[in-house]
Amino acid sequence: MIPAPSAGSEGTKKKRRRKRPKNRAPQQQGFSESPQSPSEAAKKNIPAAKPQRKIEKRGATYVKRVDEVSAGGLVINFSGSEGLLIGRIDQKDASRERLLWSLPKGHIEIGESPEEAALREVMEETGIQSRIAQPLGVIDFWFMAGEQRIHKTVHHYLFHEVGGALAPQVTEVDEVRWFPLGEIVERLAYPDEKKLIARNGNLFL
Repeated sequence: MIPAPSAGSEGTKKKRRRKRPKNRAPQQQGFSESPQSPSEAAKKNIPAAKPQRKIEKRGATYVKRVDEVSAGGLVINFSGSEGLLIGRIDQKDASRERLLWSLPKGHIEIGESPEEAALREVMEETGIQSRIAQPLGVIDFWFMAGEQRIHKTVHHYLFHEVGGALAPQVTEVDEVRWFPLGEIVERLAYPDEKKLIARNGNLFL
């Protein structure tokens, strides 16, 4: 490299030139327009150029994780022949006539046990008073709600009706109905609830 005028004067000590072997080809100046292939580079004893990786930057979206715990389950009527489900209008149905049937359930409030929350939520959503016979199991799942990623855990119980009258909770439930126990699995809209009830069918069928 030739020093710039400001880098030193002509009187500075010149660097000693290294003798080039006679059989070595003259050094190429600059770069070729395209990198040489490995085979060509090997023939000429020149290291092959590494392929360039194209990195595409994508904007990262961060969402807040929220843990929710609920309780509910399946209520069996006085006769032991029917189970209670709640229906909500399917928001994806343009006619707004299709109902999605599910088990009554709701959030556990501060200071409540899962059992207390389950009894309260069943009463609020359906109008039916009940008592817990036994646990059915716990399911958990993930879903998105706005900018939040929800991890929901639901404690399920088997209930027996003890009183009350059918009355869907205003603003929360569109319909409440008793169905023959043999139809419950088929009526349920959500796979996790279907599996739960099918697995425990021996308790009430």
